[in-house]
Amino acid sequence: MTSLNIKLLYHYILTNLFNLCLFPLTAFLAGKASHLTKSDLLMFLSHLQDNLITVIVLFTFTIFCLVLYIVTKPKQIYLVDYSCYLPPDHLKVSISSVMDIFYELRKVDPLCEVGCDDSSLEFMRKVLERSGLGDETYVPLGLHQVPPQKTFAAIKDETEQVIKGALENLFENTKVNPREIGILVINSSMFNPTPSLSAMVINTFKLRSNIKSFNLGGMGCSAGVIAIDLAKDLLHVHKNTYALVISTENITITAYAGENRSMNVSNCLFRIGGAAILLSNKPRDKRRSKYKLAHTVRTHTGADDMSYRCVQQEEDEMGKVGVRLSKDITTVAGTAVKKNISTLGPLILPLSEKLLYFVSFIAKKLLKEKIKNYYVPDLKLAINHFCIHAGGRGVLDVLEKNLRLSPIDVEASRSTLHRFGNTSSSSIWYELAYIEAKGRMKKGDKAWQIALGSGFKCNSAVWVALRNVKASANSPWEHCIDRYPVPDTCVENGKS
Repeated sequence: MTSLNIKLLYHYILTNLFNLCLFPLTAFLAGKASHLTKSDLLMFLSHLQDNLITVIVLFTFTIFCLVLYIVTKPKQIYLVDYSCYLPPDHLKVSISSVMDIFYELRKVDPLCEVGCDDSSLEFMRKVLERSGLGDETYVPLGLHQVPPQKTFAAIKDETEQVIKGALENLFENTKVNPREIGILVINSSMFNPTPSLSAMVINTFKLRSNIKSFNLGGMGCSAGVIAIDLAKDLLHVHKNTYALVISTENITITAYAGENRSMNVSNCLFRIGGAAILLSNKPRDKRRSKYKLAHTVRTHTGADDMSYRCVQQEEDEMGKVGVRLSKDITTVAGTAVKKNISTLGPLILPLSEKLLYFVSFIAKKLLKEKIKNYYVPDLKLAINHFCIHAGGRGVLDVLEKNLRLSPIDVEASRSTLHRFGNTSSSSIWYELAYIEAKGRMKKGDKAWQIALGSGFKCNSAVWVALRNVKASANSPWEHCIDRYPVPDTCVENGKS
């Protein structure tokens, strides 16, 4: 018997230990009951009568505990449906056209008239060719114009188009009246105008006046799970209502035309995108919902200086503002994920994996020199589908290795990066849509969304499928799912 078979047998025995013990116990009790006589039953009833007060107290206490549990138990949070924004075809860009955009952007930048050369453009080209992005990602309309526009009007137009597009499709698919929405949470890190984006949504879709609305800014690519976590807490307080979560980012405002290479990397990775998610705490919505929310776990490593500074908006040497991505980002991301898993693991892992980890922990404490690392739990025993933030090819490579995942486990993330690029906080929803479009989401499956962002933060959400989930109408993968996954060589070359 191979080591793999031994581990599977061990996992099966511990996972089904209760059932395995219950069967012989039930058989034993049934055998004993079959030998009971009428006099034994009369003696038992007489004993109950003699201790009637005790029986009544125990019964009353049991009923009280049951009612208390039902009243205090948090209500289930259901994901009715969600919608990912699919930009129109005229916003598509190839790798070469991305280079053209930033060449034109530098031409019209007055600070580039002196001190700028073509070395940074050549650096961007090399990064793009190795980035894992394909030739069908999207950039906003303002950057397509010649010369590219970074005006406030262009910036605002991008965000409004993304939010409206995602919401119109969501309301069409769910048939929910916008006035039924009781909670609204929007996250956008870079663009937070006045009036707020939440006010824009309320005005556009005529939401009711007593809505609980929130705007999350500056929280990076992991803000989508933060928004879900906030909506969850609010749904536990406000009964019988819907919560609308919108995750987006603005690419026009972050376009950087300088020479700093660590800031040029963001030009190569980030693309336009957004998602709208409808949550409910109404019991009757369970029948039509796709998922129920099992867990959310948030980890913040910002107390560490290297983590805090690895993704930062700042001015370069010429006074141009951009988002700097540090070379330490893969290391920081790996550390944050490990800390997040240390909290999430006990909530989702089966007893067999918890026991192995505990044994390895004790062994390492006792034999420090002989045992270098703790046992790494097999997350695939608890999770069926992985939606890892498509932040970049390097981050995906590190997490695939550290979490001991197979290529199919990161297929949704790599395909999303190739087709849509890094859409920031909404990327985990494009990945979930990919799994649905492939027909892989079955009833009872667990999907783990892992979001990484500046600060530095790692946030997780675990969803349980309530049925065999199919892709919703107008899915972003509707017209291209058959072309994915692309071969490894195509990903490396950035072409489809």
